[in-house]
Amino acid sequence: MQIIQSIQNRIYEIRGERVMLDFDLAALYETETKALNQAVKRNVKRFPSDFMFRLTVAEWTAIRSQSVTASQSKRNTTITPYAFTEQGVAMLSGVLNSDKAINMNIAIMRAFVEIRRVLLKGNDIREQLKLIKERLGEHDTQLNQIYDAMENLLDDKAAQRKWDDRERIGFKK
Repeated sequence: MQIIQSIQNRIYEIRGERVMLDFDLAALYETETKALNQAVKRNVKRFPSDFMFRLTVAEWTAIRSQSVTASQSKRNTTITPYAFTEQGVAMLSGVLNSDKAINMNIAIMRAFVEIRRVLLKGNDIREQLKLIKERLGEHDTQLNQIYDAMENLLDDKAAQRKWDDRERIGFKK
């Protein structure tokens, strides 16, 4: 569970995708970033743009400002890292063929699945809150109708009291 938490901390949201950066993956696979990127370049056909893309300078600056780790501070800041989507990380298992890479890929896939599960649970909670809000709106309408009916009854009773308490004129018993 701790390894999954560690992996989840290395997953970023960039361009609407959850991705992992090349240097984080290299650290998890216990290899150098350069070696990981070379393996990817040798198999570039396996990594279309929806599996892997290079960060822009602005994206890289934003990520670096959010969290600077030791591995990032040693990195050349003029070269932006590659970002791998979930499918790109899965494709890495075919490119990096070591036991460590295979085991780490399994853990990474579990981390992505866990994040997806948490997000789906969050959407379910949002849906439940929306239903509660709608019900409360219906209850407000119903309560207002009850209050109006009660006011009408009280007004009728007040009018009746006024009628009963009026000064009588004419024939009296």
